[in-house]
Amino acid sequence: MTEKTHASLAIPARQTEEGHALPPRGREWKRAKIAVWIVLALLAIGALRTVVANILQNRTVEQTTQQNAVEYVNVVTPKQADGSGNTLLPGTLRGYVESPVYARATGYLLHWYVDIGARVKQGQLLADLDTPEVDQELAQAVAQRDQTTSSLVLAKSSYERWQQLRQRDAVSQQELDERQSTYNQDVANLAAADANVQRLRQLESFKRIVAPFTGVITQRNIDVGDLIDAGSGTSRALFALAQADPLRVYVQLPQAYAENVSVGKDVVVTQAELPGKQFHGTITHIAGAIDVPTRSLQIEVRLPNPDGVLRPGAYVQVAVPAAAHSDIMVPGNALLFRAEGPRMAVVDANGVVHLRKVVIAQDLGQTLEIESGIEPNDKIIINPSDSVADGDHVKIAPPSKNTKEAS
Repeated sequence: MTEKTHASLAIPARQTEEGHALPPRGREWKRAKIAVWIVLALLAIGALRTVVANILQNRTVEQTTQQNAVEYVNVVTPKQADGSGNTLLPGTLRGYVESPVYARATGYLLHWYVDIGARVKQGQLLADLDTPEVDQELAQAVAQRDQTTSSLVLAKSSYERWQQLRQRDAVSQQELDERQSTYNQDVANLAAADANVQRLRQLESFKRIVAPFTGVITQRNIDVGDLIDAGSGTSRALFALAQADPLRVYVQLPQAYAENVSVGKDVVVTQAELPGKQFHGTITHIAGAIDVPTRSLQIEVRLPNPDGVLRPGAYVQVAVPAAAHSDIMVPGNALLFRAEGPRMAVVDANGVVHLRKVVIAQDLGQTLEIESGIEPNDKIIINPSDSVADGDHVKIAPPSKNTKEAS
């Protein structure tokens, strides 16, 4: 409508408060449409961007899922056994001769002369005892022997006189026989008295405690003034003595390895507290039977110890020669335990897993000797997961340092 039309209809002209005329309504609608189209375009762009972002994210998630679904494994190839090896077994060091030293006489300890760690020689004095009871018994036995000697002198003299009287037929044969019997009894009594004196003198000599053999004192259980009881029943040992050179090593060999050892074979002994040191010994004795509770065979190794580096009672490891039962050896961490028996996971050229039944010839701890089930060129998975199954698709991971060392 024009201003004339407004004027004819008595409609006032559109003005602002300041008196300016407002723009026409058509222009305002045009501007409103433009604004609406701009908003719609922005909304369309935002929606398109959201859709594109969702598509890209879904593709990324799908690729990540596919990558994560691929199982990477480490593999090794079996090693060829060289026919020689060692079986590492625990052992115990013992002195070649070990003995507790008990008192043979009862008394009080006067003095001890050696302490733990002292090296003594055979016959060396270890301690002195005070044995008043034995001394008194010895004195009494000597007095009784003197009495018996006097009686024997009188019986002998009487017997000789009665022999002379019998020759003159002054006495009967019965009386002579009685004198002879008395003389013979006194001879026997003197012999018994001498034996008793000798016994007590021998017992009195035990008041000196001496070393029975050359060795080192490992225990001292007494002190000055202690009452020492004779014997080894309920009494305690005064000392413990061990011969430290050479040493004996006792090893319990499992039944599976019993056929690998023989007398005269050399073995290597090591101790964890002495890294880098090896001690060479010789098998000297083998038990003639398998111990039923443990199913093991005891062997004894003679080990020289001239420097005294090794101590009796120590825990050591003994490398016993072992014969190879198979030509193929694999790491022990490649074995799978299933209800059907031991298995190993082998990867073929297409990356497919095949679980093969294996027969173990010998378990060497960290390695296994396999009798059958795998070939020398097979790729065997080490540290396989419990969920691995026959027919799974896997990828072989690049060999790491640990894998190279295992293979």
